[in-house]
Amino acid sequence: MGNAKSSAMSKEILEDLKLNTKFSEDELAQWYKNFQKQCPSGRITPDEFKKIYERFFPESDATTYAQHVFRSFDTNDDGTLDFKEYIIALHMTSTGKTERKLEWAFSLFDVDKNGYITKAEVTEICQAIFKLIPKEDQDNLPADENTPEKRAEKLWSYFDKKENERLAEGEFIQGVLDNEDAIHLIQYEPKK
Repeated sequence: MGNAKSSAMSKEILEDLKLNTKFSEDELAQWYKNFQKQCPSGRITPDEFKKIYERFFPESDATTYAQHVFRSFDTNDDGTLDFKEYIIALHMTSTGKTERKLEWAFSLFDVDKNGYITKAEVTEICQAIFKLIPKEDQDNLPADENTPEKRAEKLWSYFDKKENERLAEGEFIQGVLDNEDAIHLIQYEPKK
């Protein structure tokens, strides 16, 4: 148990990550080394994750959004992120194909994890995204996107669903792919 290999990544996880991401073995080894240094327990807690997000959005309230992102990354629902969940999330949100990113976005919007999105869930995530947008940037948004509710309404309209209907993953992905404007409504990227 306490041998020198205990701080090394298991071959099984390494092979799985090489198969499911575009990261090389060297990149994964470097990520793992950094992960171990930052998270000696081998897990990221929701609070640690929130602190990471606060660094990316120092002018905003990232708490709610970080909670939703964490939930979507915690695929085994154990309340922490292990290295594998962290790397898969990193891959999906940064280097993955558009459809993979939209699969992740669907899981973000599927707050209750029942496999469908409702307008209420769209509104909840739009509210969290809106908190990331600094006030001065909010003032410059188009009139039909300048509140979380308007943003949710506009996004929901792209899916051709009634107020009380629900949206499956394929419909969500297709709806976003079919509407260029939809992509910027499901995210916020701070200006550099």
